[in-house]
Amino acid sequence: MQLANQLKFHVRRIPWFKKALKKALRIRAVNDQIASLERKLIYQYIASLNQRVEALEGKSVLKALDFGTWPTPSFAKPVSQAVTCEQMLSPEYAEWCDRLHIEPNFHRKSWEYLYILRALEQAGKLRPGMKGVGFGVGKDPIVAYMVKQGCDLIATDLDPASAHEKGWAQSNQYSEKLLNLNEYGVCSDRALKKHVALRNVNMNEIPGELRKGQFDFTWSACAYEHLGSIENGIQFVLNSLECLKPGGIAVHTTEFNISSNEETLTFGGTVLFRQKDFVEMGERVRKAGGKMELNFNLGTQPMDRFYDVPPYSEFNHLRLQLDQYLTTSFGVIITK
Repeated sequence: MQLANQLKFHVRRIPWFKKALKKALRIRAVNDQIASLERKLIYQYIASLNQRVEALEGKSVLKALDFGTWPTPSFAKPVSQAVTCEQMLSPEYAEWCDRLHIEPNFHRKSWEYLYILRALEQAGKLRPGMKGVGFGVGKDPIVAYMVKQGCDLIATDLDPASAHEKGWAQSNQYSEKLLNLNEYGVCSDRALKKHVALRNVNMNEIPGELRKGQFDFTWSACAYEHLGSIENGIQFVLNSLECLKPGGIAVHTTEFNISSNEETLTFGGTVLFRQKDFVEMGERVRKAGGKMELNFNLGTQPMDRFYDVPPYSEFNHLRLQLDQYLTTSFGVIITK
């Protein structure tokens, strides 16, 4: 009690002591807040690790839909299909990783790039004189490979203001200049400048001058799920067919909800397409005069059963949890 009275006396009578005491109390409060935040982060990280372990051990069962009996998807002869581990273990996939200077790993983004190129090569579109238009290209390394094969391209993406507003520029997924499309050094910068024109295009409003049927192929890599809704995504795919000559091919990859054929993210910054959405897309493509073969086989390898949780891995990343759903990459190949 006597000590407390003495402190009160010094606080009232000695200004510098009062300031020092307040500073010490503020420092203690800040330290307490930091310690509390550290505890929360540690607990969150432990919870995340537990989720990863449970997913890997199969305790949290991947409740994929019963998609029926579909053939094993092939990387060598792709149709409209999902990424699977077996495709990434094939010699053809390893060869394509080498061609694009990509380190082989089980990451679905690498599969998307190589799937697009393999589909175009299979259709005979990667050769001198072929004309292509890409949408939402970001920093896709596949543009440089197309140039190396002699293709002439229009690579499109959002205008800079919209890209910054949506966060693509900040996340290093946006090309503000042409040379950003050759970061892997797949082709020469001179060839890139000669064969590629970079344009700003809103995928929901493809300009009329691009929809005159003058291209041999069109593509996008995990872009049309960001157009605001399921319907906007399907409509973009249909609109992209108007860019093609008869016999032209469209190859697009996107998100595939493998946990439900009913509940999904239908609106917003990222939507998740269900099996029935791809079926509907196929029907509308056929009515528009296109051909689209579907395969919903999700693979049988252990890696096909594992799903990633935040913070996502940079290496093993075929299926992941997004919101309350499990999603993976799905590619569509459409011949006009």
